[in-house]
Amino acid sequence: MKISSADFVMSNSDVAKCPKDKLPEYAFIGRSNVGKSSLINMLTHRKNLAKTSGKPGKTQLINHFIINKSWFLVDLPGYGYAKVSKSTKKVFQKFITAYFSKRTQLVSAFVLVDCRHEPQKIDLEFMQWLGEHQIPFSIIFTKADKLSKNKLETQINMYIEKMLLYWEEMPNYFITSSSSGLGKEDILNYINQINTELKNN
Repeated sequence: MKISSADFVMSNSDVAKCPKDKLPEYAFIGRSNVGKSSLINMLTHRKNLAKTSGKPGKTQLINHFIINKSWFLVDLPGYGYAKVSKSTKKVFQKFITAYFSKRTQLVSAFVLVDCRHEPQKIDLEFMQWLGEHQIPFSIIFTKADKLSKNKLETQINMYIEKMLLYWEEMPNYFITSSSSGLGKEDILNYINQINTELKNN
């Protein structure tokens, strides 16, 4: 799939105020500083569509972007390690949970994981929560360019091993690099495939 248009639609913290369109939505979420904004900009081929920042926790609202006038890319706040107060984190958690629980337009989530680190408890628990609530998701391993091929393979295998302790099979996953564009085509083709299936049903 080629992205010919990507436009910001709205930001808010109230799921009830999200776009009323019935277009399919794909939500991107991950720990703060995982490279989410850079990935979104890489996928859409727009330098500043999602705001990147050296400070983790920059995304603090539900952000909707309409892609090719046919589906929504949803940028959700990062969880964990954001330098915000505990009360603010609770607010984040509340509307993230509300989004996943109530948003019927949501087709799939993409959980971003920094491939340089060992499996983090917070990521594993979040994916467990998605599984328990029957929310389809894929994992996106980010920053693959920061590792050698052998180290990357070791890290991914470590993750697979850890996931298979809790899951019958490894969830669908993508390996990406925002700087090289690795994984872009695979993710967009995956979304396009789902959109095509939805149209045909």
